[in-house]
Amino acid sequence: MKANIGVLEEHLKQIALELNKVLADELVLYAKTRNCHWNIEGSNFMELHSFYEDQYEELEEYADEVAEYIRSIGHYAEGRYVDALKLTHLLEGEYSNDQKVQLKGLLDDHETIIRNLRRLIDEFDTKYNDKGAADFATQMLQKHLKKAWMIRSYLK
Repeated sequence: MKANIGVLEEHLKQIALELNKVLADELVLYAKTRNCHWNIEGSNFMELHSFYEDQYEELEEYADEVAEYIRSIGHYAEGRYVDALKLTHLLEGEYSNDQKVQLKGLLDDHETIIRNLRRLIDEFDTKYNDKGAADFATQMLQKHLKKAWMIRSYLK
């Protein structure tokens, strides 16, 4: 059954496509953060091991929120990793156990997501006339801004 929520179906389809790209970014960043958690080494191992765990647990929640939003507007969430790898804006890097390399890579990914969400906020509001989707993208932006700030603080 199609959602009758005051937004044109063709607009909902485009919003769902863009949000599936956001979902892909969330899933890839989750996997990359988990990989850092598994492979970190060094004198502050326990601190970063816990930090990464907090990060990936929250990223898992973000992915769930995006997927459920897509479903709430009447479309399917593309949550398979094969789909995520086709849709993501993020790149897979080489394995590293170096704290600065790991943190810089994760920061770059959060900032990529932030830039994309900024674009979507305007697009959802003006192009697709969906203030709800724009607000949702704004909420996701705020979450990634905070994550980026936390990671950036480790790199000082």
